[in-house]
Amino acid sequence: MDDLFRVGVIANTHGVKGEVKVFPTTDAPERFKKLKTVILDAKREKITLELQSARFFKNLVIVKFKGIDNINDIEKYKGCDLYVKRENATPLDEGEYYIVDLIDMDVLNEEGEELGVLYDVMQTGANDVFVVKLKDTGKELLLPNIPSCVLNVDIEGRKITVHVLDGLMDM
Repeated sequence: MDDLFRVGVIANTHGVKGEVKVFPTTDAPERFKKLKTVILDAKREKITLELQSARFFKNLVIVKFKGIDNINDIEKYKGCDLYVKRENATPLDEGEYYIVDLIDMDVLNEEGEELGVLYDVMQTGANDVFVVKLKDTGKELLLPNIPSCVLNVDIEGRKITVHVLDGLMDM
């Protein structure tokens, strides 16, 4: 699943002609206008669906898939996730990373000592926060993803070098 990125969840049906309301889980919901296909995770199988149209309504995207023209054909997929392949993901700017690529990376301090492993990224309004499981204690260390704290992210080497700001290790 590392090569699939979730872009939405089918929240409900919309009308009787096979349209669905999708709650977008992407930073760029407008991407639904350009998407050609998505992968529906139907729990027991993955189904590739071709988008016929997409329009916006409040915080949702109303999506119509080609070949699905009846509410009965789509209703069973309520609550299912929609994914795109990595090659169809939104391109990243310099210094940006896909969260899935950061998970399980080693986190080192400036001296090269291993602090622990990054196991989650919390997305807040101001900046992301890296959640590191400390190797010595198993406790969580929360590190803001800001230049003064996260010094280097080496995707190929699978390690993140950080400066632990004063007070962050006081638990």
